[in-house]
Amino acid sequence: MTKSAIRAITFDLWDTLIIDDSDEPKRAAQGLRSKQMERCALVREFLERHQPISKELIEVAYATTNAAFHQTWYAQNVTWTVRERLSVLLKGLGRELPESELDQLVRLHEEMELAVRPDLASGVEEVLRHLRGEYLMAVISDAIFTPGRALRQLLAEYRISEFFNAFVFSDEIGCAKPAPAVFEAAAKALDVKYHEMVHIGDRELKDIEGPHAVGAHAILCTVVKDRGSQNTAADAVCGSFSDLPAILDDLNHR
Repeated sequence: MTKSAIRAITFDLWDTLIIDDSDEPKRAAQGLRSKQMERCALVREFLERHQPISKELIEVAYATTNAAFHQTWYAQNVTWTVRERLSVLLKGLGRELPESELDQLVRLHEEMELAVRPDLASGVEEVLRHLRGEYLMAVISDAIFTPGRALRQLLAEYRISEFFNAFVFSDEIGCAKPAPAVFEAAAKALDVKYHEMVHIGDRELKDIEGPHAVGAHAILCTVVKDRGSQNTAADAVCGSFSDLPAILDDLNHR
């Protein structure tokens, strides 16, 4: 890898900056269904406006659609939009919804994590504030149910969107990590070369192999979950965001 000072940091979102599914205990405390149960209930509610359908059939159809989504996500580096996912589900059931109702159903899915927000990982705001001005920063995130437009709103509500110079979301660029086009989009938006960029995230395939393949640096983040730090090819491992400035200094002096 070409030696050069790191000028830019790109951050994965889920289980790096935000703790995935940390909203589920909050939903339970409020007497709400889990997100998956709510999604199934919403589909059934909308379909039963026109014709009865069983809860069990909806659950099987949703589980099958989710399995197809994950196969496409990992095998083809594509994340279906919520509209695409629901369209596949409805087609499998042999059902249709009026466009206005489908629009509403999509929105309710997309904004579920805005209604009950998951938590930021410990130390996120502090480290972003510390790094601002010293590095260009961007978010790179695969969009699963929450699309880029809602993720921007979520980051704004956390009061951390101001720290980022760019955002790259899979639903907006048409591909997901570790596709080279994702990191290309980030480098272009930040106006840096790959070897001037370091990506930090929690998954080896997407957040370590992906940036390495284009010549960028990569840091495995274990702040939320340790998904294999003992066998990682990452340039460094970050177990606490308070350590990140020192890790970056070390990478810059290697």
